[in-house]
Amino acid sequence: MSVHIHSDSPLLILREIDRNRRGYSAYKSCPDHRDLCECFKKTHHSKIKAFVKANRPIEFILPAFPAKSPNKNKVLGYLPDMAERISLAFLNDFCQRIERIYPPGAKLTICSDGRVFGDLIRTSDEKISAYQAGIRQLIADQRANRLDLFNLEDFQPFADCAGSFDEIRQRLIDEFAHPVEAIKRQLMTEEGGRRLYCAITRFLYEDGLMPGYSGSKSKLQQDSRQRAIRVIKRSQAWGALLAHHFPQAIRLSIHPQPAHSQKIGIHMIPTKDSWLTPWHGVAVEEEGKFVLMKRSEAESLGAHIVMRDNQQSHYQIGCPALRDHCDLAKRKMP
Repeated sequence: MSVHIHSDSPLLILREIDRNRRGYSAYKSCPDHRDLCECFKKTHHSKIKAFVKANRPIEFILPAFPAKSPNKNKVLGYLPDMAERISLAFLNDFCQRIERIYPPGAKLTICSDGRVFGDLIRTSDEKISAYQAGIRQLIADQRANRLDLFNLEDFQPFADCAGSFDEIRQRLIDEFAHPVEAIKRQLMTEEGGRRLYCAITRFLYEDGLMPGYSGSKSKLQQDSRQRAIRVIKRSQAWGALLAHHFPQAIRLSIHPQPAHSQKIGIHMIPTKDSWLTPWHGVAVEEEGKFVLMKRSEAESLGAHIVMRDNQQSHYQIGCPALRDHCDLAKRKMP
């Protein structure tokens, strides 16, 4: 039996995506805020329309969920927790909402990128493997059947060096990366390039300021800047690999993106900071609602840890201070 597809389906799907779009809070690239941004619509309408015309599920890819930050001031540990649980539930629900608009629905592949730059973020491959296994288990536990997981070692052309993650990373660089100088020029000239570089540098710097760190902050800052370029280089190489492996997929991003970008920034959980992610923070609950923040911030507000399945899961607090904090987070969300 054929399923009737509404002629406005591409536009309705774009509106659903736009409701959760993560843009720059301090920058608006499109002057039209009355309805769906024309820049956004022009960039992505034809891609959505191609799926609809073929009566196929909309295919999304999301490079995300690499590994937990090594800094215990930011996270509870190295395994997925409530922050990831909420985010995965959101992504599956996002696909289900599209299915209500467009019966063939949507599928979303999480392209876990921890293996891509684990050495640069100073997280061991053992912890990355444990995190990936935890994400896969959460997807199974939640019966999030619209979601799938893809890792660097799943790329079949690299199967001959699957025994060495360092060798796989080098193959990625050799076959898909651009020279560092070209990346530096790109970051200087492209819209949002400096912002991305500064954000990655900040993440690396904060991750390095672990409890007990006694080194020079200026040296850590310099080291973070150098590693940020290499992280971006590998991230772009990963993006090129994904474009090769998923040529028709619509690319989502956990970072804010301008309306005309080929990537669509997406919010998975309310945050205080548009750049904060589940693997750089903790979920904090007040009156049944969650907001993402750094562990040190949650503890400064008097939050207490909640256990789930014998693991530290999230924080909970009911004081007025957090209510003000959540209100601030909502006001800052784009």
